[in-house]
Amino acid sequence: MRHVDSFEIQPPTNQSPNGVPRSAWARAGRRVSRWHRPYTLVLLLLDFGAVALVSWIAISLFDQAASGFAANKEDPSWFNTPAWFYTVAYLLLPLGWLVILWGNRAYDRRYLGLGPDEFKRVIRAAVTVAASVSFLAFAIKANLSRFTVGTALVGATVLILLVRFLARLALHVIRKQAGQAAHRMVLVGTLPETLEVYTAVTRSPAAGLIPVAIHLTDGYAAARGIETPIPVYAGRDVLALVREVGGDTIAVCGSASAEPGELRRLAWQLEGSGVDLVVAPQLTDIAGPRVHIRPIEGLPLLHVEEPTLSGPALLLKNLMDRVAAGVGLVLLIPLFIAIAVAIRLSDPGPVFFRQPRVGHEGRTFRVWKFRTMYVDAEERLAGLVDQNETDGMLFKIKQDPRVFPVGRFLRASSLDELPQLINVLWGEMSLVGPRPLPADDGDFLGDVRRRLLVRPGMTGLWQVSGRSDLSWDEAVRLDLYYVDNWSLTYDLSILWRTVGVVLARKGAY
Repeated sequence: MRHVDSFEIQPPTNQSPNGVPRSAWARAGRRVSRWHRPYTLVLLLLDFGAVALVSWIAISLFDQAASGFAANKEDPSWFNTPAWFYTVAYLLLPLGWLVILWGNRAYDRRYLGLGPDEFKRVIRAAVTVAASVSFLAFAIKANLSRFTVGTALVGATVLILLVRFLARLALHVIRKQAGQAAHRMVLVGTLPETLEVYTAVTRSPAAGLIPVAIHLTDGYAAARGIETPIPVYAGRDVLALVREVGGDTIAVCGSASAEPGELRRLAWQLEGSGVDLVVAPQLTDIAGPRVHIRPIEGLPLLHVEEPTLSGPALLLKNLMDRVAAGVGLVLLIPLFIAIAVAIRLSDPGPVFFRQPRVGHEGRTFRVWKFRTMYVDAEERLAGLVDQNETDGMLFKIKQDPRVFPVGRFLRASSLDELPQLINVLWGEMSLVGPRPLPADDGDFLGDVRRRLLVRPGMTGLWQVSGRSDLSWDEAVRLDLYYVDNWSLTYDLSILWRTVGVVLARKGAY
């Protein structure tokens, strides 16, 4: 097998070697992946129905105000009749919403199904609709009921966001359970780069990215003796390979995207083929909001912003943590009493377990947890060290004999961690952050030390991504990713995902 230094792609028969189609009529013009078309049609119908429904509700609740807007006895023209009003409310306004949503690219397949961009574009469209309605009302001097119009606009925005959220949940279920409505990717690059991208995209089935093949840019020899999760190819025409494996997307990974002119020529050759091209640079642990493309004389530079570790957003996060912890502790008092009784009946001893942990900037604090082990657990630890089922600074056994039955339930349901709200209230922890590690596990050296730049959390990426099922290296990687890319929106997303993980009892033991 010959060695290749870059990916190869042969021009289709309807294109010249420089990528210019020989005939505009010969281009395919249709994308291989078409799952987004019926999904977009469903969104169009849902958005239209949402606006029409909210208009009907607003008119039903405030019919008198709406009728006053619709009827003007001094001007008997059709534009001032109830028929015109209802035409606007139930047809033109919903159509106007669809046009403005489309103009804000709220139906763009790149933003559908994952990430906050879809919802941001809906909100941006809502602002545009509000401004447009206000301008038209002022221009034609319409006798609008502000309360009715305001209710319709706000209600339509909320309902559109809700139906899109529900549609996204349905899409995620289809992707996870049926493997449909997804992109089939061919990864192009060196073996370590492609495997890194493979791990990243398969970690989230809801993203709808399914790697089906790897095309090595450094030849078969690089993969000799290494077991890979998907077939590996080398020295092949990439577009022919995509068609052979039933793919619809080419992902150029890491250094392969830096080959002089190769990426541009690949993009040329894919024109009209219906195959998508994505680039996965070596920035897999840096989130999108920190990465900005700034073209300089035709050269697209990726500018990576510094992580936000201070400022108003952090102050707001701390305030939200304290308020939520205070309210939560008050509401959970009955549950705390019930758990305390169950613990005392299971094993005489203290209700709470307090252990030194390393917190923000290396400061040590004592974490609050409900006790889940027998009182002699520390003495029995030495005889169980050789049964440790994890690595790094953690000690975990799925069937730990030191855990009493009620404690096993508390761990599986994560109820044992609720007293950490006390640490959050005192400012020692946050609702979301890296996991707090025991203080007696030695020094935090190298990359691990960076975790201490933020307060440890009751939940975090480690918990919603597998918890105890993760390796130490993977847990550290997720914690560092959170430190470098945290935001209030990201915190809310993790809290939401935590609910599902806790209910599923995934990785808790």
